[in-house]
Amino acid sequence: MPGENLSRDEARTRAGLLSVDRYEVALDVRSAVGEPADSSGPRTYQSVTTIRFRAAEPGASTFVDLVAPVVTAVTLNGERLDPAVVFDGSRIALDGLVTENVLVVDAQCAYSRTGEGLHRFVDPEDGEVYLYTQYEPADARRVFANFEQPDLKAPFRFEVTAPEGWTVWSNREGARAEDGTWRFAETAPISTYITAIVAGPYHYETDLYERELADGTLLRIPLGAMCRKGLARHFDADDIFLVTKQGLDFFHEHFDYPYPFGKYDQAFVPEYNIGAMENPGCVTFREEFVFRGKVTQASYERRANVILHEMAHMWFGDLVTMQWWDDLWLKESFADFMGSFSMVEATRFTNGWVTFANNRKAWAYRADQLPSTHPITADIRDLEDAKLNFDGITYAKGASVLKQLVAYVGRDAFLEGARRYFKRHAYGNTRLGDLLSVLEETSGRDMKTWSRSWLETSGVNSLTPEVVCGNDGRIAELAIAQDGGTLRPHRVAVGLYRVEGPELVRYAQAGVDVTGARNVVAELAGEERPGLVLVNDEDLTYCKVRFDEESLETLRTSLGDITDPLARALCWSALWNLTRDALIPARDFVGLVLKFAGRESDIGVLQMLHAWTRSALVHYVAPAWREEGGRLAAEGALRELRAAEPGSQHQLTWARFFASVAASDADLQLLGALLDDTAKIDGLDVDQELRWSFLEPLASYGVADESAIAAELARDDTASGKRHEVRCLAARPSAAVKDQAWAAVVESDTLSNALVEATISGFVQPSQRALVAPYAEKYFEAIERVWAERSIQIGMDVVRGLYPALQDSHATLAATDEWLAAHAGAAPALRRLVVESRDDLARALRAQERDGA
Repeated sequence: MPGENLSRDEARTRAGLLSVDRYEVALDVRSAVGEPADSSGPRTYQSVTTIRFRAAEPGASTFVDLVAPVVTAVTLNGERLDPAVVFDGSRIALDGLVTENVLVVDAQCAYSRTGEGLHRFVDPEDGEVYLYTQYEPADARRVFANFEQPDLKAPFRFEVTAPEGWTVWSNREGARAEDGTWRFAETAPISTYITAIVAGPYHYETDLYERELADGTLLRIPLGAMCRKGLARHFDADDIFLVTKQGLDFFHEHFDYPYPFGKYDQAFVPEYNIGAMENPGCVTFREEFVFRGKVTQASYERRANVILHEMAHMWFGDLVTMQWWDDLWLKESFADFMGSFSMVEATRFTNGWVTFANNRKAWAYRADQLPSTHPITADIRDLEDAKLNFDGITYAKGASVLKQLVAYVGRDAFLEGARRYFKRHAYGNTRLGDLLSVLEETSGRDMKTWSRSWLETSGVNSLTPEVVCGNDGRIAELAIAQDGGTLRPHRVAVGLYRVEGPELVRYAQAGVDVTGARNVVAELAGEERPGLVLVNDEDLTYCKVRFDEESLETLRTSLGDITDPLARALCWSALWNLTRDALIPARDFVGLVLKFAGRESDIGVLQMLHAWTRSALVHYVAPAWREEGGRLAAEGALRELRAAEPGSQHQLTWARFFASVAASDADLQLLGALLDDTAKIDGLDVDQELRWSFLEPLASYGVADESAIAAELARDDTASGKRHEVRCLAARPSAAVKDQAWAAVVESDTLSNALVEATISGFVQPSQRALVAPYAEKYFEAIERVWAERSIQIGMDVVRGLYPALQDSHATLAATDEWLAAHAGAAPALRRLVVESRDDLARALRAQERDGA
């Protein structure tokens, strides 16, 4: 990554100097197939870019961004420049600018194996080659020369020469000409990071969205959806189109700004690093959203949420774009909020706010308690900072705060503010103040004060009920105590719950503005003594919920009796936060899950409880109780698996959880018998994906050897099967296996991003703490070199994934501190990742101490 960074100051200076009129980009990717012309270096393709731009200061100098192995020619205003002089590997120096400039750059760019730039994937099933681009925040420069910053928008015109038989897609409509080149219509002014190319023999399905607009005109949006041919038999395009049309209906009804980018293609692509990317007219998704086996409704809900999240970006992010990455939240927080908002109101997934409270906010709470926490409006000094700020604060905390904002200003004022924002800043770039000004207009509220409290400070508050009851058994006073750094205004609903027969139900509720350290809820005085007080009923604000002792005792006995699924999810989330904060023993949380999770109706909540339980067993319970805790978890999982309705999604979820905690000989024998069909559980379909889930623990405990893994790959010789195989091979309990896996990831760059991820996942097995202990020292010796030599995505995967968290001792903390002290000058983004991992370990040690007390 050396020399590839770009600072905010450099971008600001360049934006003050330049205006970009147009890009013309010609790519020749025929080299994607067949043998490479030169096997001594990376496989490359030709990229020719013409940029027409103006300079405010004739005679000034600037630079254009390009990361490429070879630059063949550079011409500025008709004058040929020597690439050896002007190109340094990531920038081309441009001197002597005139008022109107034309730059032509002819380069050989490299296909990517890391999911950054133009990624090339060879399907092991049929040998077909697939290409797609992924740029955010700044990898378009790996594909064509450009001014890589969001506030230098311009129209783009792409043409792509591709192998015979391929189809090519981009942001706009295109067609293959007689000369074999695909040419695409010019885009509206957009930022470089949301341009896109998808090319290959993809399976493609089409549909059409039509809507009559307020002025009587008919809006027609051609819809497309694609995946690899090998996944076509699993591709449920009809459901994808259904959610897409429901989303387009919702956003047109509420945004009053017609979709501005023509067609709407959605490409499900292999080896994708993230969930999806909002390229206008050509949205890309990870192909894991094409489900190869049976999945729960939570998986379909998650896919719908991502589809709608990306669709919201067409307005928040693509039409109106942040000026610099400081205001990344202007698109990501809004898309995260609007994804859930639209999903609940427009699709079949009406319990989406339950998932939001239980899943998305858990991501935010963790991120906001790390040493690297930052305000929602962050201080992004450069591109490395930007890459790391696609985090739980920018997404989930920002979305949570917007949910609070809707409660604060009202739904109508919020949506009217959005409508004015789009019309006022269409095809432009904005900052925080631009949004606040329209919300002040529509709500009449002081948005600057709200912003200072919520957007410009970091950290999460805790809200705790304080209940005083009189001799008559009724509430004399109920107050809410707020702590946690900056005290913020919270609009909350306070719910009172009591046991009525077999149920725990809400019998009273009051809305209150929490503005200081202690606020009395006068409206609830005189109510009957509650068994449970829930201070963020309905999940209106962003906070950690705490309980008084009586409420905690009620949850210990009756948590599963809460009838409202959102209230129940909020209680589970609060208990998990208490566990992470070492305020209750982790084994108590595990006990509550085993006691009540079998009654959980919301499948997404159940899956989250299983994930939290695994985390508790691996990181938070006292080491002396780990084996016992794992045994209890496996017993409980198997009990619920056998009791679940045959063929139900709950049965599938308990089966996966059982496999993840199975450790005893009997448990492993059962998994093996389910694989070889000598045992059955009524209704449980052990499909290919579930087979891999069962095989991994067998591999990690040495029950399944290399030949068993090879046999499974023979059953599933696909791209997905290959990733599972790599993970299972790396999971085997052998020193030689671990050495090989470590070398493949740390000492070599031959693996693709997906196989790096799979190898790391297999390498890190909680049952193999002693086996991987020697790699703690190797980790600290390697990470600065890895960060310097590898792409930022692979660097992040290695630094996060191989941190020796399983060596959970104060010695590992000390080793981390020694590295940080000795590497004060290391890249800030690298240090941030190490500091975050250290904090997770310190939290785990505190929780273990509490659990063992």
